[in-house]
Amino acid sequence: MPRPTAAATVDANVAAAVTSELGRLCAEFVAYSRSLDPTFATEVAERLATFTLNGGSRIRPRFLWWAMRACGGTDTHVAGALRIAAALELIQSCALVHDDVMDQSALRRGRPSFHAQIAQQFQSGAPPREPDPSPFAHSVAAPAGPFAHSVAASAGPFAHSVAVLAGDLALSWADDLVATVDLLPPVRADVLRIWRAMRTEMIAGQYLDLHGQATSSRSAVQAIRTVCLKTARYTVEQPVALGAALAGADESTTRALAAAGRCAGIAFQLRDDLLGVFGDPEVTGKPCGDDLRSGKATYLLALAHARARATGATGATGATDVVEVLHGCRGSGPLSGTELARVREALRSTGAPAQVERRIERLVRASDRHLTAAHLEGPAFRHLAELLRQVASPHQDTTATQPNDLHEGMR
Repeated sequence: MPRPTAAATVDANVAAAVTSELGRLCAEFVAYSRSLDPTFATEVAERLATFTLNGGSRIRPRFLWWAMRACGGTDTHVAGALRIAAALELIQSCALVHDDVMDQSALRRGRPSFHAQIAQQFQSGAPPREPDPSPFAHSVAAPAGPFAHSVAASAGPFAHSVAVLAGDLALSWADDLVATVDLLPPVRADVLRIWRAMRTEMIAGQYLDLHGQATSSRSAVQAIRTVCLKTARYTVEQPVALGAALAGADESTTRALAAAGRCAGIAFQLRDDLLGVFGDPEVTGKPCGDDLRSGKATYLLALAHARARATGATGATGATDVVEVLHGCRGSGPLSGTELARVREALRSTGAPAQVERRIERLVRASDRHLTAAHLEGPAFRHLAELLRQVASPHQDTTATQPNDLHEGMR
């Protein structure tokens, strides 16, 4: 499929246009990798290309695209926008591959995660099965001889090491795309400034997330800072800012759109934290209580701890200290229905879930105010506004769910 040159063509299906662009660019990266070494190309580069192309909601490219179009982007901006959109998907692959190693997650998008694929290959001596192979899914040669035995014996550490390299490769590919995009000098300077900031913010947010778990942080301020860096700025605000920069938007417009994105992104994550405790796993697609068990330093838990300590809150029976209940689920196995109900009751007794809901409502209103302050109009702006509202307020209660593709894309 040739690259679209008309913005209206991309408007019709942004995700498909970005995926097509990704396919072309990944083919070039894989071809170069094959010129270096066929084993590296097949086992790492092709697998990374497949991982990037299969699945994902393309939420960051959609924010970039509709911000660019809302700010007056035309056919002349299509090539640059699609290239940077593809870079956003590659940096997301870097984040997901590394995140799965850190979380020891065996699954991603319903398939084995990247490191799990490598482990399966070298444990069994056969390539992992791909249920929906991409154009890059070739057979992977199994190791042979004494090396096969030694690698199979240490498939876990080896797989983790390969996944770290694959994530680094994805970031390298993303940087290559941004470094070589054809833009006017002032626009290029703005794009590079935003891109550089976004990369560091993403890593800072991930570190704060890990630090919060390791230290059992109960700081509400730190929880919001983590949400802002890891989700709001990386996923919404900076892609929107990139789109505005590509179109040459003025500083006032860019600032208003970026602020709207930041508020929407924080609201999304606070809602997601509520769903992690109160949502229905059959609909959300993720087990309830995982954040509690892992000790994730969410804003919800930080508020609950602070309020429980301040008021001496107890459970409904008055027999169990709320702080003890919340601490007791950390590091445990999967929570039973009874245990989860106990934790939910403990959280509600502090009033924290209701306070989080009120903060979400304030963030949604703030996002709308910032959008209004951008003084934009037209179909593209309405697309952008609707996308932000989907993120900020997809549902109005904690028993509802996020669309799975949206949740996946926001991670």
